[in-house]
Amino acid sequence: MLYLRSLRPVQLRLVDAVARLGKLRLAADACSMTTPAASRMLADIETQLGTALFERTPKGMLTTPAGSVLATHTRKLVHDIDQMANDFAAHMDGTGGSVRVGAVTGGALAALIPAILDLKQDAPLVDVSLDVASSAQLMRGLEAGEYDFTLSRVGPHDYSRDFEIHPARNESVLLMVRRGHPMATTSKVQLRDLLGCLWTMQDRGAPIRHAIEIAFHEEGIDIPASLIKTASVVAIMALLRDSDVIAVVTEEVADLLLSPPFSADLVLLNTAKPISIEPYYILCPRDRLLSAAAQRLLDLVQARIRN
Repeated sequence: MLYLRSLRPVQLRLVDAVARLGKLRLAADACSMTTPAASRMLADIETQLGTALFERTPKGMLTTPAGSVLATHTRKLVHDIDQMANDFAAHMDGTGGSVRVGAVTGGALAALIPAILDLKQDAPLVDVSLDVASSAQLMRGLEAGEYDFTLSRVGPHDYSRDFEIHPARNESVLLMVRRGHPMATTSKVQLRDLLGCLWTMQDRGAPIRHAIEIAFHEEGIDIPASLIKTASVVAIMALLRDSDVIAVVTEEVADLLLSPPFSADLVLLNTAKPISIEPYYILCPRDRLLSAAAQRLLDLVQARIRN
């Protein structure tokens, strides 16, 4: 039993090849060995185990009962060794392995999702996990080691010691309504004209909410009282379909809904002043090396952002 546990991969591969091919010469070729070397190795295994593994016949080599037991397991072991080598090679060249990333909605739509599709086209076996969440959630996950990198906002905190921070994109806040909304055709809409309307936006503390609060404050008015708080794009679409709600969305979400293939029957209000939101960044932990697959995805994201 001790000898079996110490069999080398080349010995396992030889037993498997002889059992599959039935010819010592073919098995030797499959193992990149000479036939005499394969014969000596097989004879040594049988001597050490004290039993014949193969019956030598004029038509070839047939497994004995003991040989069948060993061949069943060597087939699995050889497969696992080959799979290990393939998986390791794929990990090293970025065509396999796994990547987990996160992004705010705008970053996901503008750069990360297109980059993931580019990666999967070239490396379909890479296992990619994507979370779309608030910057606060993404930063907590990044600090806990849950992501290879994120596209998120950093807020007032100084994360430069912990993360490499690369500029990504600025975003604009837009106001979206259904085409039949009473204000849909109004030119140069003032925020004070919309105070009596139903609104939907993210909860307090979210960057997009903060941007709209500043816009109202600059006009000297309070944020509307009739408000449905949600960050769900699906919920926003349902509200726009069923009501005269004004939805606060980023430019990327607006592009997604208004462009083919969705081409939603929605319009953007023509606001008198543009509303800007804090930009998002690419954040990578300084204390961890990216896998080859994660680095490939990061390169694709950065290329998308540069363009």
